Amino acid sequence: MTDDERRRRLAVRQALAPAARAADPVAATRALTVLHATEAPTVYLSLWARVPGLTTGDVDRALYDERSLVKQLAMRRTLFVFPRDLLPAAWGSASARVAVAHAARLAKDVEQGGLTDDGGTWLDRARAAVLGALADGETQLSARALRDLLPALQGSLQMAPGKSYGGLIPVAPRVLVQLGVEGLVVRGRNDGHWRTARPLWTSMEGWLGEEPHPEPPREGYAELVRRWLTSFGPGTRDDLRWWLGSTLGAVDQALADVEAVRVTLEDGTAAWLPADDLDDPGEVPAWAALLPVLDPTVMGWKGRDFFLGPHAPALFDSNGNAGTTAWWDGRVVGCWVQDPDGVVVVELLEDVPEEGRAALDREAARLTDWLDGHRVSTVYPSSAMKIARVRLGVPR
Repeated sequence: MTDDERRRRLAVRQALAPAARAADPVAATRALTVLHATEAPTVYLSLWARVPGLTTGDVDRALYDERSLVKQLAMRRTLFVFPRDLLPAAWGSASARVAVAHAARLAKDVEQGGLTDDGGTWLDRARAAVLGALADGETQLSARALRDLLPALQGSLQMAPGKSYGGLIPVAPRVLVQLGVEGLVVRGRNDGHWRTARPLWTSMEGWLGEEPHPEPPREGYAELVRRWLTSFGPGTRDDLRWWLGSTLGAVDQALADVEAVRVTLEDGTAAWLPADDLDDPGEVPAWAALLPVLDPTVMGWKGRDFFLGPHAPALFDSNGNAGTTAWWDGRVVGCWVQDPDGVVVVELLEDVPEEGRAALDREAARLTDWLDGHRVSTVYPSSAMKIARVRLGVPR
């Protein structure tokens, strides 16, 4: 399978080509398997790029009223937005794997931090206290409110002493993360603007109106891999291991369980596709897109050269987090930022034809109108974004 065909598949499978755009937020999320939600604006901007006529109210309705999309910590200890029906697969596999490691680390940290001599028992008490406070299935409280209410959540830990990113960290959010990755509580309504994350925590059972039932690990991994291959295939074993945050053994078992078909990529690497999705999508008219920080398309593979070319150092930070990206005809050609007035400006890293420049400018104008003067901030600016902001005189 050539790189050109992979780029055509990407455009169609992930609702980026105009003719393949999604009808609503749920359809767009399914096209990507899950949405990245580490930063609140990413969810809205990833959907904006794929759903014509989208409003922030459409996203809020799916997240908070219909609850057809649900936030869940899962692969690689990352927060995602899942289609509701995919949650049981994650709870039993990727989330369960993270939960074990997170609990062990938290128990160790509270012991080292002097909060207790028995981290496991302490964590059990803290978990029980939170679940008791949210037991009616309707209560929604912030981490601060829960900390003020429950003595078991009070206290802080000195993390990374001497480091710029260290400091005194309240323990309450980490307990909530533990319960969240276990699928027992969930980030409910957002007590802030769509560009900020101020979640109110609530019972997962109350939020969904039904008791969570995780799938067995093997079945869970198989379902995640089946959907990922539909969205991102062909993918390599390394792509899947990285995306899942799992072992190669789990990847190989899931590929066998879904009866994935092996193909050979342009560079000779082995990759896999669903058995019922082997056809070339055919010609796709050239398209332009502006994608946000941590967009699922940019973050979906470990091997990204077929669409990223030489631009990874300019568009990813040192920890592998993707900044904004500007796309033309299936390839990343630059990034985008907002100027001091909130106008979206495209910063190219390579030459594009006049047709491409015009299409990107139209996308920039469309996004400027949609943002309506709101500025989108990020803690993951790429070097290309930083350079563009300096050039435009954007305050730090």
